[in-house]
Amino acid sequence: MTIAIRSATPNDVALIFQFIRELAIYERLEHAVTGNESDLHAALFGARPACEVLIAELDGSAQGFALFFHNFSTFLTRPGIYLEDLFVRESARGAGLGIALMRHIAKLAVERGCGRFEWSVLDWNEPSIRFYRQLGAIAQDEWTVQRLSGDALQALAAQAKT
Repeated sequence: MTIAIRSATPNDVALIFQFIRELAIYERLEHAVTGNESDLHAALFGARPACEVLIAELDGSAQGFALFFHNFSTFLTRPGIYLEDLFVRESARGAGLGIALMRHIAKLAVERGCGRFEWSVLDWNEPSIRFYRQLGAIAQDEWTVQRLSGDALQALAAQAKT
């Protein structure tokens, strides 16, 4: 079996959106997918790209993806890479695509002078947690994710002084 990792192209947007739907089903969050291919295209390939995607292929067939973007550490005064999503289709799991994607992103982080490579994982996702521990990842248990979205985000933004 041949593994190839490549950067996504505009022609991959429909495929990436399908991977996003499959990931949402796996994570039991299908109801949370409210975006669309047009917005994804703009985020990836618009005037100001917000993120990047790698496609993992097994014997020439796309079987997974990783979506990531840069963040910044004020303490390190260096950029980092945040992995938003990593997904490999169930039929291709165990073939090495996940580790190939992680290695590729780690290499990009080093080449780009990043001080960190971070991601989140659902606390019930034991297979992924085991995989990440095997890579040497360390849980940041003292940190919790906070989020504003929807009405709460709109309400706080409305309070900003212009």
